[in-house]
Amino acid sequence: QQDKDELRKAYDGWWTASQKNKEQRMSLYNEAKFGCFIHWGPYSVPAGLWKNKMQSGYTEHLMRKARIPLEEYKKELILPFNPTEFDAEEWMRHASEAGMRYFVITAKHHDGFAMYPSDAYPYDIRLSKFQKDPMEALSRAAKKYGIKKLHIGEGICHTIMHEAKYAKPGEIATATDSHTTTYGGAGNFCSGIGTAEMAAALITGELWFKVPEAIKIVLNGHLRDGVMSKDVILRILGDIKADGGQYKSLEFTGPAAHEMSMEQRFTVANMALEAGAKCGLFEADEKTAEYYGMPLEDIDWVCVDEEAKYEKVLTYDVSELEPQLSCPQGVDNVHPISEIKGTKMDEVYLGSCTNGSIEDMEVAARILKGRKVAKGLRFIVVPATNTIFKQAIERGYIKTFIEAGAVICHPCCGLCCGMPYGLMTDDERILLTANRNFIGRQGTKKTLSYLSSPAVAAATAIMGVVTDPADLPELV
Repeated sequence: QQDKDELRKAYDGWWTASQKNKEQRMSLYNEAKFGCFIHWGPYSVPAGLWKNKMQSGYTEHLMRKARIPLEEYKKELILPFNPTEFDAEEWMRHASEAGMRYFVITAKHHDGFAMYPSDAYPYDIRLSKFQKDPMEALSRAAKKYGIKKLHIGEGICHTIMHEAKYAKPGEIATATDSHTTTYGGAGNFCSGIGTAEMAAALITGELWFKVPEAIKIVLNGHLRDGVMSKDVILRILGDIKADGGQYKSLEFTGPAAHEMSMEQRFTVANMALEAGAKCGLFEADEKTAEYYGMPLEDIDWVCVDEEAKYEKVLTYDVSELEPQLSCPQGVDNVHPISEIKGTKMDEVYLGSCTNGSIEDMEVAARILKGRKVAKGLRFIVVPATNTIFKQAIERGYIKTFIEAGAVICHPCCGLCCGMPYGLMTDDERILLTANRNFIGRQGTKKTLSYLSSPAVAAATAIMGVVTDPADLPELV
């Protein structure tokens, strides 16, 4: 605890000084014996700013882990920087030219600011080529390493993975993001991994997996108007909670599952992760085969085994389901709309890899056609990919959104992961079609985030309060 208190004190002093004056911040770095960042809980602390046992203890641990000779500890400067995976090579080249030999690279910090050598590093190393022109740098890296399929500025990776037919039924796919489970909507075994695992997978073409236990989820009945697959997965999450599928395979079957379009299935599989699932799988059927342009007989083996032993079987009659909302502050805090109806919203956000598809755009546009966004409410629309954006323009959905009073942003993850596309402040409420509403994810720690389907989002944007699409007044 004493070490933690000292770390916090060192951090607070450095941060206060860095805010006051850039020159003073530079001075602090110049005075430091070394400049690596050490992660301690939620803090990223410049290790050279205190003189306690952490300096010799944890840093030496890092150096041993990196196989750096401890005798070089006082001789070599360890760079403070936060590069992307693609940026690291460029930084190392710059640093090597400056005569430095060892580097401790830290990934992310959680305090809402970024330290870059251009304004924090005591040497005169300016922005790397990656930061100046990331597209050119990525293209150069792809050429160097023989990467043929490169998508720059085309939208969200998880949507592109099935849109471009990369993640196919019956295959195994990994990506360095948690919502890789999305492609399970097509019967693809897919799961998120870390960057170290990705390096191993790229080098060897192999990866170790533990075969997960399975939970069978039977969806009977038919979804009524105004109820979508997002409502189904939210209801399931509310029942089994955020850890109810920990390292499990959630396997969806039943008439309602087969009635879902491919985009609706991708939505469900995307959010299986929010129960801790290793994957979320749908059976491959005629719709799957048509979507991928594959013969059904090549993929119909991807199906539920009726003789398999499941950890549990959950059965739902979706005909009785009303729209569901995930309420602050956690995805599994789910309530039917009848309990939340009338709650005032400051912003509505339509998009993300969960609900940024062309079908989602269509549902929202159909509800908004001829109507206006509520006065004083911000309505932000972000299609998931460039392809979807173009389709939405061609079909008139974007025109409908603009005429209703929406703001349209370019395809990206946007506010779902806290990027500046409508960030909220204290005590503001936002309803969005994303997959997570963790504390602080869409703004400050006091922002109140709700998750819903595109249909509920569109109805709420019109009325300014949480609204069941079925309750919208008829257009005159």
